[in-house]
Amino acid sequence: MPRTTEEQIIHLIEKSDKILLLPSSPPDGDSLGAALALYLVLKKRGKKATVICADPVPDALKFLPMIDVISRNFGGAEDFVVTLDCKKSEVDTIKYEVEQDKVNIIITPRKGRFSAQDVTLHHGEAKYDLIITVDTGDLQQLGHVYEDNPEMFYSIPVINIDHHSSNSEFGRINLVDITASSTTEILVPILERLEETVGRKLIDADVATLLLAGIITDTGSFQHSNTTPRAFAVAAHLLDFGARQQEIIKYIYRTKSLSMLKLWGRVLSKIKYDEENRLVWSTITQEDLQKTGGTADESAGIIDELLSNAPGAQVVLLIKEKQPGLVSVSVRTPNKGANANDIAQMFGGGGHPKAAGFRVKDMEFAQAEAFVINRIREFQSGYAGDVAQQPHMQPAEVKPPEVPEVTNSAPVYEINQQPQENEKHHVQTVADLREDPLSNVQLQTPEVVPKARPGGEDLLLQDFRKRKAGEKEDITREDRIKDMTKKFFENPDEEEVTVEDMLKQIEEGN
Repeated sequence: MPRTTEEQIIHLIEKSDKILLLPSSPPDGDSLGAALALYLVLKKRGKKATVICADPVPDALKFLPMIDVISRNFGGAEDFVVTLDCKKSEVDTIKYEVEQDKVNIIITPRKGRFSAQDVTLHHGEAKYDLIITVDTGDLQQLGHVYEDNPEMFYSIPVINIDHHSSNSEFGRINLVDITASSTTEILVPILERLEETVGRKLIDADVATLLLAGIITDTGSFQHSNTTPRAFAVAAHLLDFGARQQEIIKYIYRTKSLSMLKLWGRVLSKIKYDEENRLVWSTITQEDLQKTGGTADESAGIIDELLSNAPGAQVVLLIKEKQPGLVSVSVRTPNKGANANDIAQMFGGGGHPKAAGFRVKDMEFAQAEAFVINRIREFQSGYAGDVAQQPHMQPAEVKPPEVPEVTNSAPVYEINQQPQENEKHHVQTVADLREDPLSNVQLQTPEVVPKARPGGEDLLLQDFRKRKAGEKEDITREDRIKDMTKKFFENPDEEEVTVEDMLKQIEEGN
């Protein structure tokens, strides 16, 4: 019997020793909670686990257990080894110099000299034998980890665990559950099954807190529309494991620095509203961060404030200048009528129907803002307008049905073409329509007598009685059939004669 996806994941984890854990970038409570929960469980299993994140950890999430194990530096998937044969001479000193795009390794022998034949080059042992990505819709969301090492993701098995509907399923094993509230919710049954496999407890209070943090942050403390009965049930289950729910609430929702409050106030004061397209947005620039003393991490949560201040909006945006030439956009669609994932995918991003995001590169901030707003205005006007005007909803081309070639028809003439003298072209008149429809019928004797139609038994009986009474010689066969057919169509409402009635009439005729 083939293994389930969960069983395949556990099997691959158990056979691997050096596992790289990659949360999405920029990180949030769900991606960090999932990566760190896996880290703790894998360490208990005796695995060598590493967590690398391309972007810094937000200040509000630095309370999470084991947060310090996360590194931003990735040294590559394997080492490049230079081996020097020292049989001829011992090494006195080793140093290196960086010269533009070159590295010079300088080895000074204690005596004599080294030759090129004494040097060999080879690749070292791979640093990782398994990669697990969490809360990552596509590889580009891993930032420089993927951009600098794309070949690693094709040479090392990848397990992709996510809950975004836009996930591109880039892994060798893909566990993507779009009905889950968060990635940490998906992890809970996997870790429990792993416990059963190894026969000992792996989920402790720290692991449970990390998993619950993912659910709480992705559901907005159970306020967002992705909050499901299963999310509540899993959260309650994690509380049984010792998850520290009040600690999560305190640091994420009740602790705000002065610089964060200033930044939020500045952003909320710049809210713009396009009433026609039901579009609300605000911006965060590098200037905003400088004047408030805030950081990009402190912008987390502002999008929810925008939602609460724009109850009638169909699309809510927060446009952030990450650095010169790089803008990130968060999209929310609180009401029916628009899909955040559809909007984000127009710009190469993705996410959920209610929450998504994307990035715009190589544009000045003002240019990027105008570009994004104009595209979304077009999207909104197309969504509300005629279906035929929407490029993603073009109706199929309607082609007229093919007319079959008509045979045995009257001659067809082109314009100005006249019929030949020996051709007779008859035009049907009203008198023709009144004419006996059977007058021109050419009758042929059938080889097989057709089955009588319902209601036609009386006609057969009349024919039988006429022939028995000697009337057969007085009429032709053609006249008899015409007479039978006329009577049949002229009296369609007569009571149907049964076989029993027919036999009775035959006996009376005798």
